[in-house]
Amino acid sequence: MQASYVAVHVEEDRLHWWFRGRLAVLLAVLRRELPPHPVRLLELGCGTGNVLGALQAFGEAVGMEPNAELRAVAQAAGLDVRVGKLPGETGVEPGWADVVLLLDVLEHLDDEHGSLRTAYGALRPGGMLVVTVPAYPWLWSGHDEALGHRRRYTARSLSRALHGAGFAVAGTSYFNALLFPAIALVRTLHRLGGAPGHDLRRPSDAVNRLLERVLALEGHVVPRVRLPFGASVLAIARR
Repeated sequence: MQASYVAVHVEEDRLHWWFRGRLAVLLAVLRRELPPHPVRLLELGCGTGNVLGALQAFGEAVGMEPNAELRAVAQAAGLDVRVGKLPGETGVEPGWADVVLLLDVLEHLDDEHGSLRTAYGALRPGGMLVVTVPAYPWLWSGHDEALGHRRRYTARSLSRALHGAGFAVAGTSYFNALLFPAIALVRTLHRLGGAPGHDLRRPSDAVNRLLERVLALEGHVVPRVRLPFGASVLAIARR
């Protein structure tokens, strides 16, 4: 991602409606998928630890973050965040994790296959991979360029990448569907107008809370029903 965005990410990771709403959806999926006993969770590319802190409710949660500034914020919050990179270093021993999470990380990586193989190696046999990525190549805009994206995905292309790395795909779903028409319109207008930069500027508090609640509502649906469209894709896969 652009250096100018890192400071924005540090601020918005805990406050912006998209990050907070996505967390609600993710936690709903994990509550349905994970066993009742504690597990070992590894978040690769954990950023400032917004998700990692919540993962502690499910067991031992370890993060890996290559960006020193983001890693320092997470460590200052008392989280177990280690140095690493993808592909290559996860910060844990091979086969350590029951669950590996790649949350809006894969789209940043040049070596998609090698990074998925690294995640595969960190999982115990039968372990679960959780992936989220931005949806639809046709939504590409200056937002993607500011965040350092290499690609956007469809449910099919994400499944194909996971299969190619040796995973068995248990299920995929789009999410952020309720707000998708507005997001698609904004991104299309930005692309046609050549607007540079990201569009994660936080709206007013009231609007921010409303949008968070709308996205979080999908936490009641995504764990049970495969949504046919949305601004993001979620996949569950097994080693």
